[in-house]
Amino acid sequence: MKKLLIALFATLALSFNAFAAVNLNTATQEELETLEGIGPVKAQAIIDYRKKNGGFKSVDELEKVDGVGEITLQNVRKDVSVSGRTTVVAPAADKAAKPAKDAKPAKEMKAEKPAKETKAKEVGTEKAAASGKTADSKQVKEEKETKTKKEKADKKDKADKTKEEKPAKEMKAEKPAKAEKAAKVEKADDAKKASAAEKKAAKKAEADKKAADKKAAADKKKADAKKKADKKAKAE
Repeated sequence: MKKLLIALFATLALSFNAFAAVNLNTATQEELETLEGIGPVKAQAIIDYRKKNGGFKSVDELEKVDGVGEITLQNVRKDVSVSGRTTVVAPAADKAAKPAKDAKPAKEMKAEKPAKETKAKEVGTEKAAASGKTADSKQVKEEKETKTKKEKADKKDKADKTKEEKPAKEMKAEKPAKAEKAAKVEKADDAKKASAAEKKAAKKAEADKKAADKKAAADKKKADAKKKADKKAKAE
C-alpha cells in the first residue's frame, strides 16, 4: 500500500511537471514572456528576484515579484513550476523582411521624388505669397496709423491757431465779466457771513434773556422766602 502511494505521488509529480511548461528558476526572459500577463518588464523582474533570493521555493512566491499580483499568479499558476525542465518554445524574433507586396517598385519611388519636390516648391510659393500679403497688410496698417497721427496733429494746430486769433475785444469783454462774477460771489459770501453773525447774536441775546429771567425768578423766590420768614418772626 505504501509503495502504491509513493508511485501515485511520483506519477502526479511527473504529470504536474509535464503540464507546467515554464520553470521559474531556469526559464529565460523570452520563455517567461510566453506566460499570460507576463511582458518584458515582469519577466526581467522575475529574473532579478530569483538572482537576489537564490531562486523560487514555491510558485506562490511569484506574487512577491514587483508587478506580479494575485490575478497574474492565478493566470500563470497552471503553466509554471519551480523544478523540472522548461518545455515551452519562445517565439523567434521576427527579423524577416516585409513581404514583397509592401515594397514599392523602383519606378514608383522615382516618380514619388519629383512629386515631393513639386509639392515642396508649391508650399514654398504659398509661403512666399503669404509673406507678401503679410508685408502688404503691415504696410497698409503703418500708413493708416501715420495718417491718423497726421490728422490729430493738424486738428491740434488748428485749435491752437483759432485760440491765438481770438479778437482782442472778446478778450477784454471777458475780464469785466469775470470781475463782475467775482464781485457777486464776494457779495454773496458777505451776506451769508452777516446773516450768520446776526443769527449768532440773536441766539446769544435770547440765551442771555433766559438766564436773566431765570436769575430774577430765583431772586424773587428768595426774597419772598425771606419776607415770609421775617413776618413769622415778628408774629412770634
